[in-house]
Amino acid sequence: MSEILPSILLVDDEIRVLESLKRLLEDDFDVHIATSPDEAMMVMTDEWIQVVISDQRMPVMTGVEFLQEVRGRFPEVIRIIISGYTDSEDIITAINEAGIHQYITKPWDPNNLLLTVRNAVRLFELHRENQQLSTELKMLPTSVEEGLQEIRQRLINSYDVDYGIVRAPDSCMNQVCDVIRQVATFDVSVLLMGASGVGKELSARALHYGSLRSDKPFIAENCAALPDELLESELFGYKKGAFTGANTSRIGLFEEADGGTIFLDEIGDTTPAFQVKLLRVLQEGEIRPLGGNERKKINVRIIAATNKDLEQEVREGRFREDLYYRLSTFKIMIPPLSERLQDVPLLAQAVLTDAMRELGKKVKGFSDEALACMQAYHWPGNVRELQNEVKRMLVMSTGDYLGAELLSPQVLRAAPQEDEAELDWLMTQEGSLRERLDSLEAKIVKEALIRNRWNKSKTAKELGLSRVGLRNKLERYGLEKVETLDSPDDTLQVVES
Repeated sequence: MSEILPSILLVDDEIRVLESLKRLLEDDFDVHIATSPDEAMMVMTDEWIQVVISDQRMPVMTGVEFLQEVRGRFPEVIRIIISGYTDSEDIITAINEAGIHQYITKPWDPNNLLLTVRNAVRLFELHRENQQLSTELKMLPTSVEEGLQEIRQRLINSYDVDYGIVRAPDSCMNQVCDVIRQVATFDVSVLLMGASGVGKELSARALHYGSLRSDKPFIAENCAALPDELLESELFGYKKGAFTGANTSRIGLFEEADGGTIFLDEIGDTTPAFQVKLLRVLQEGEIRPLGGNERKKINVRIIAATNKDLEQEVREGRFREDLYYRLSTFKIMIPPLSERLQDVPLLAQAVLTDAMRELGKKVKGFSDEALACMQAYHWPGNVRELQNEVKRMLVMSTGDYLGAELLSPQVLRAAPQEDEAELDWLMTQEGSLRERLDSLEAKIVKEALIRNRWNKSKTAKELGLSRVGLRNKLERYGLEKVETLDSPDDTLQVVES
């Protein structure tokens, strides 16, 4: 099936000019020609013309006069005029009276003319799309409003402390969520503290969407990612010419967040010079864009976050004391994932759901073995490390379930601290040396089996055992692989021989 090309009309009383233009344009467009305005109107009545290109000097009427008629009868058609004259009055008349899109002077450049016509066709298409959307919006105002409300409610639910912050019934995050729920409705500044990756931005969003500002913007900025001048221009905006490259004026994030909440992440990494400017904004409730003289009133709620001990930073002179007290009307400590390992299975499943949607790949879940290994790991990178681990497992998976064999070595083998703790436990337990060594050997054999996807030949080779020797140890320690069936509740004990 041949491609349907955009239709254009060329109007000129000189046939040689028309033929020249047609040869240039016919590969990209369905070209129609007319040697007079009357003939051109007949073509436009019969054909769906998107762009008309007319010569200015014609015997019966000028190109501007002809395009004025086109504008009246076919207002959606894009109009272009070509003229060998560059009289300013002609150009002004063409633009004002005939609504000319482009005024091209002779001799025209083929490449520029082709580009101009392509842009005119695209403009025609955009006009039609705009008209269609405007019509639909007028016909369905209630549906659009209801859809917007539904999207807003889903967004609020996503960050609500009861839905968006995933945690176990006995998690220490429950106390944090209680505090967030209580503080959210009060218009006070909040300082969130905790290690990188614990979910401080998620808590900030929960504070915003639980507040009376929930229908206003939530704007986040990482203060550690930019030098002072760029950070100041991002937050406060700037005027044209304020610095090299400032070709236009731009409003800042504080102004964008007006009426809502601004989240300043890693506030502890800002310099004292910037802290002075931020303090002035918080004290006066107004900003001054870079390169500007006028001040603008703003109404925002400040939520800041840091992975540093700001009180220690204040004592050592790296953070202004007055700014610290401005930001920390209320302080909330977010515990690391290592202190809430009971949350790991639920968090892993929530992360997997998001990862499947993002990557377009589906599995049924995690094996019990994988979840047990994940829950034993101390997660120094917190939730962010868990997110990366789950995504990697999903990418590498070939079955219905994400098994322990897909885990990174450090997760599978657990952290050094845990290994040391286990050795300490073995040293302090009662029992014979043989019994304690057997416990350690059973752990080593099981980890090797998981790492090799329960392939006995590979495991025996790694451990320096024969297959018979490995089989004897499996029987001795009761090591069995648990296969997960289609139903997560159904498991089958399988001893591989």
